[in-house]
Amino acid sequence: MSGPALRHVDSHSMIHEAALGEARELTELLDRSIKKGELDKAEEIAYITVEHWEGRTLQHAASEEEGLYVEAVGIKPELKNVIISLTRDHQLMREIVGEIKELLAQGKVGGELLSRFQALIVVDELHNRDEMNMLEKEAEGLLHEK
Repeated sequence: MSGPALRHVDSHSMIHEAALGEARELTELLDRSIKKGELDKAEEIAYITVEHWEGRTLQHAASEEEGLYVEAVGIKPELKNVIISLTRDHQLMREIVGEIKELLAQGKVGGELLSRFQALIVVDELHNRDEMNMLEKEAEGLLHEK
């Protein structure tokens, strides 16, 4: 069963926005460090940003997959295709984080690394929009009944 914050649109949205806002700030710091040629600092920021994505967004994604999504489909089976799409977004984010970690392991700190972090932000923005639409239009009232 998912926690109460995941089942309420407002609190769930706040979780998303806080994590995404932090990711944007870290990515902007990374961008500035790369542009200044401060590659050691940029590498450190990149590792911190990876930890952020893994510890905040991807951990939240795992909680959704184990709880909220299972509950939503259990209550309203016609949400299956939406849940499949949302889960695929999570997988894309995991894959991009994996690519970032590989670039870091190869010592590649630069534009390619930055573009991966920017891609994560775009995927997460689209995912959050679609997930909030699902909660607002389809599932919130049903999930509150529990």
